[in-house]
Amino acid sequence: MINADKTLLENYKFIDLFAGIGGFHLALSSYGAECVFASEWDKYAANTYQKNFGIKPYGDITKIEVEDIPVHDIICGGFPCQAFSISGKQKGFEDTRGTLFFDIARIVQQHQPKILFLENVKNLLKHDSGNTLKTIIKTLKELNYSVFYEVLNSSHFGLPQNRERLYIVAFHTTLNIIDFQFPKPMNIPICLEQILEDKPQNAKIIKRNDIEIYKDYTVSNSLFSDFDLLNKPIQIGKVNKGGQGERIYHPLGHAITLSAYGGGVGAKTGMYLIDGKIRKLSPRECARIQGFPENFIIDDSITQAYKQFGNSVSINVLQYIIKEMISKLNRNNTDTKRNTQLNYA
Repeated sequence: MINADKTLLENYKFIDLFAGIGGFHLALSSYGAECVFASEWDKYAANTYQKNFGIKPYGDITKIEVEDIPVHDIICGGFPCQAFSISGKQKGFEDTRGTLFFDIARIVQQHQPKILFLENVKNLLKHDSGNTLKTIIKTLKELNYSVFYEVLNSSHFGLPQNRERLYIVAFHTTLNIIDFQFPKPMNIPICLEQILEDKPQNAKIIKRNDIEIYKDYTVSNSLFSDFDLLNKPIQIGKVNKGGQGERIYHPLGHAITLSAYGGGVGAKTGMYLIDGKIRKLSPRECARIQGFPENFIIDDSITQAYKQFGNSVSINVLQYIIKEMISKLNRNNTDTKRNTQLNYA
């Protein structure tokens, strides 16, 4: 996480949909926003959420009436991507029925919050030949929102993880925000080695006869002398045939994308040559490369912890986007006041 000014959103309330273990919660609350409602159907993730924030998330969002959701200024969430059964027929809101995005839409229709802040996989851009994203945008526009989206990589915002995700920000039309710029890549120097634990007990060491290290990677002069290379995963070896989950990386680069699922001996975290041994990342290391603070309580089950961090959002990226949102809101408010004064004069 980055240090944030807790006064900037202190008058804002948000609801946390598809909340997972609370990545959006951490990012928004770091600027002072208050969570008034959360929903998460996975009982293990919901338990982790409650341990960390003292809020017990409601279950299945499809079974919650919009009238039972408190008034709020911001909706946030990393919603699952599903095919829209009648996508492409230009029916907007109706096209989303039967999907989990419909539950976002029906809450938006009822409450008309100021801001929507959503996250999804990069593939949403191409999902159903682009029709899924088109339907989402069309729906939000019909519900009175100006919509902006961008693919950002966690590697560019101070986290040593190659993780590309699509971020969507939508402002209610009453805010008169017709343009919004996502944060530019910052390329903050950091590598996986800097966040590693010292000989963690819960990071699986890989011992196999088919391990092959075929690249001897070293850095000359200083740690970040070859920054362009360091700012991504550096593959140096493999096990078996080197397929998905069978590649070995150097800790002077970045981690691969954490995953909740996937196979291979290095499934979910990838494998890394650390202190002369091939191992996976520990749950705490996974927390760190997603931007979670050191005091975050991790599920006791390693399997659940891997799944939860693989499903989570990169907090630093969210914080930088929120910073741009706040800046835009402040500039817009200043311009509105100036125009009002000119009209009055």
